[in-house]
Amino acid sequence: MEPRSTLVRWRQWQGPGIEHLVLRQDSGGISAESVAISADHERFAVHYRISCDPDWRAREVEVGIVGGGRFRLETDGIGNWSKNGVAIPDLTGALDPDLTVTPFTNTLPIRRLRLKPGESAEIAAAFIELPELTIVKSPQRYTCLDDGRRYLYESLKSGFRREIEVDQEGLVTTYPDFWQRI
Repeated sequence: MEPRSTLVRWRQWQGPGIEHLVLRQDSGGISAESVAISADHERFAVHYRISCDPDWRAREVEVGIVGGGRFRLETDGIGNWSKNGVAIPDLTGALDPDLTVTPFTNTLPIRRLRLKPGESAEIAAAFIELPELTIVKSPQRYTCLDDGRRYLYESLKSGFRREIEVDQEGLVTTYPDFWQRI
């Protein structure tokens, strides 16, 4: 694969929040580095970096609140996680990171699962709540609604659901009530 780099920006649906992400892909894998500024009820900025193997399986996640805490997660790609070198048994079986502050983490399961229209898959994600920096296992479902362009995302624990639109790379273009690509 020829190395390539993609710049993506999203803005919050309402308010001045924004994210700037650089996605790099080559034969060795995928890496995403981003800064997101949240303008929700809690105002904060976060820097994160996610590394994946060539099949979009997460391998490493670094998250840091600007002016605050930070951590590093590692995973073997089959559901075993550690935080700063210490195993996290509560996350066993989770394959994808899911950060509350970005639509990018939806891209990982969308690309990894390669669902056809009408197909769905239940997954577990390592859900990272920000700015608290807490991590919990989150059961989720993705359903392909329209030939790789529209998906239904569902949190099986909370009942939250949204139809999201993506581009040909699986990057979110519209996440109603939360994010819009600019």
